[in-house]
Amino acid sequence: MAPQRRGAIKSPEGSGAAERRRPSSTKKAQAQQEGPSRGLKTAVLGACATLAAFLLWGRLGADDGLTQVLARRGEVLAGRFIEVPCSEDYDSHRRFEGCTPRKCGRGISDVVITREEAVRVRSIAEKGLSLGGSDGGASILDLHSGALSVGKHFVNLYRYFGNKIQTVFSEEDFQLYRDVRQKVQLAIAEAFGISASLLHLTKPTFFSRINSTEAQTAHDEYWHAHVDKVTYGSFDYTSLLYLSDYLEDFGGGRFVFMEEGANKTVEPRAGRVSFFTSGSENLHRVEKVRWGTRYAITIAFTCNPDHSIADPTFT
Repeated sequence: MAPQRRGAIKSPEGSGAAERRRPSSTKKAQAQQEGPSRGLKTAVLGACATLAAFLLWGRLGADDGLTQVLARRGEVLAGRFIEVPCSEDYDSHRRFEGCTPRKCGRGISDVVITREEAVRVRSIAEKGLSLGGSDGGASILDLHSGALSVGKHFVNLYRYFGNKIQTVFSEEDFQLYRDVRQKVQLAIAEAFGISASLLHLTKPTFFSRINSTEAQTAHDEYWHAHVDKVTYGSFDYTSLLYLSDYLEDFGGGRFVFMEEGANKTVEPRAGRVSFFTSGSENLHRVEKVRWGTRYAITIAFTCNPDHSIADPTFT
């Protein structure tokens, strides 16, 4: 706290010299007045400093420190499911009885897809992304729409590369893709107690390749927290199949469910499937990748058949 200026207290008009002849009593009275004031100011400043420290600790903890790991890379989970209360997001969309989420939550499994299958699926992503790739840190390959990151833009790989696609992919690649999608769909249906026939694949469903290259466009800024149902209205159930290993193939890049008190984190593992209802009960983000390359595929499902998309075909 800055030192107090010690000057004579201004006298009322008319008191003049009589007041100036009593400096010691004036200083004593001033000191008595300043004592409680100085103590109060010190207490207020101390409280403010404590509050600022608490807020800073809370902010840092929410971003980095206060996390609970739902699935560690070294674990092999036959199935882990955490139920959470459903948000109201689904109320603003058409409801489909027996499918629209009434039971909400998030699940992780390492037995739906084998690691060998994950390696083969990753090879599909690597072959497709070898045709392009973003100038920033996040590259996208969508076999359904044909969208492929190239530089700072997207192209339709089926139109852009034409018959060359036949030499890049094979019918076996597309069959594996369909088989994996179906296994994930069945796992989601079982976990949420709904019929798999009521779930429909929806867009965007895509491969992602993320590295530590600095973002060049907004499409590269994958790390922002978001709600899938808000970002993509058709989403009801979201899933991710990880195709590389945390701390072996890349650093950072963990999947984070954002929650008050402590975030919940999933460490990617090749073959691991993470799935969840798409509303704001599962606000989430991906940590920035610090080194290496992270591969995954997002597979999304809707209850609305009007928003369904077909599996990609090799033609």
